[in-house]
Amino acid sequence: MVTLTYDLRIDDEQGEMVEQATVENPLQFLYGAGVMLPKFETQLEGLKQDEPFSIKLAKQDAYGELNKDAIVELPISVFLVEGELDKELVKVGNTVPMMSSNGQRMNGTVLEVTDEIVKMDFNHPLAGEDLFFSGKVVEVREASDEEIAQILSGGGGSCGCGSGEGGCESGSCGSDSQGGCGCGC
Repeated sequence: MVTLTYDLRIDDEQGEMVEQATVENPLQFLYGAGVMLPKFETQLEGLKQDEPFSIKLAKQDAYGELNKDAIVELPISVFLVEGELDKELVKVGNTVPMMSSNGQRMNGTVLEVTDEIVKMDFNHPLAGEDLFFSGKVVEVREASDEEIAQILSGGGGSCGCGSGEGGCESGSCGSDSQGGCGCGC
């Protein structure tokens, strides 16, 4: 198990901060379990407790380019409950949990609402961005059998996206992932 603190910024160490994993709310994950961005995890290899790190990930090694096909217009009827639109949920800028026709959970950001359509962006919130992580390794230890079982059953990591506090873009990771923005959400 690896526990980290970090600041995540767009582009470089001077870029906009989009997430923090703090001592009070660190990122904890099972190294090698495939829940983190592969290049992020590779850059952590061999680091020990209390060692600092700086990791720059190009967009293709993070969440990829923006996919224009992930921006869609859905009929307003998809969002009606008992004939009414929840205007607090379905408003420009909000992230709305959705499910695809094959049952995949995903989050979409509302871009536009008209009387007939809701334009949604299902790209990861950090797609199209180069990322810069600077932080420190808090702990490296063997995982318990219970931790391994939880992760193998889909429990994921902890912090940031999925925890409801301090996640990328205020907790809108953009998928059903449960780790921080180092995660492969």
